[in-house]
Amino acid sequence: MRTRFSVVVTVLAATLLMAGCGSKEEKEPAVATAGLTMSHERVPIGSPLKLTYSFDVAPNARIDGDYWVFAHVLEPDGEQLWTDDHLPPTPTSKWTPGQKVEYTRTVFVPNYPYIGPAIVKLGLYDPKTGRRLTLAGDASATRKEYQVAKFELQPQSENIFLIFKEGWHPAEVAGNDPNTEWQWTKKSATISFRNPKKDGTVYLEYSARVDKFTPPQQVTLRIGDQQIGTFAATSRDRTLLTFPVTAAQFGTGDVAELILDVDKTFTPGGADTRELGIQVFHAFVDAK
Repeated sequence: MRTRFSVVVTVLAATLLMAGCGSKEEKEPAVATAGLTMSHERVPIGSPLKLTYSFDVAPNARIDGDYWVFAHVLEPDGEQLWTDDHLPPTPTSKWTPGQKVEYTRTVFVPNYPYIGPAIVKLGLYDPKTGRRLTLAGDASATRKEYQVAKFELQPQSENIFLIFKEGWHPAEVAGNDPNTEWQWTKKSATISFRNPKKDGTVYLEYSARVDKFTPPQQVTLRIGDQQIGTFAATSRDRTLLTFPVTAAQFGTGDVAELILDVDKTFTPGGADTRELGIQVFHAFVDAK
């Protein structure tokens, strides 16, 4: 009887302990209220999308380290399309109670074979331990991921189609990420597209071999004889630049040509005798 009684007590204690742990987990206070604003509700594949993240830090919040933001774009049934996991510009260890943390990131929608409604779920996690912090938000959230936005994915045909003409080397793909693709320019590279005949924006995501040049390369963008921008290629990391273009700068023809002129090029050496300018990951023309 004593043995049976001790077993019952042990099982009962373990049950109560587990229940207590579950209760503690459920009552863990939220460290912040998260939000996400998107620049468009209807987003074509391949187009740039501005994501404005916001975190209203709770009055009594204490965050014990630098957590990553995870943002998972999903089909309504939960199938993952892509992610925008990142470290916030202000580390979470420096967030203060009552503070509003807000910042904007621009991403290009990857080329996935899916068109239709999508949702975004967001959270804070430690990549070393996998621990996720509790946020205020959707009461149905599981695994501490919170739905913060929904939008519609549209076909790529909704974009202005770009033709990479002369002055470009063949596209290359990163060995560890098939979604990362780029093309090197030569000294001058041309992109042709249908003239939107209204104000718009040219997006250019590039990197440069800054170790090859002192001073850095100078890049000029023009449409016909209209210069729309110039910059010093000072970043070896992927960098996104935008250039506003007026309808007058696009010209009056049905087809417009964007020309990238690089003042200096280099040759990698060895068997690679290519003339290389800058590395372009994305080029995009957006019309208002």
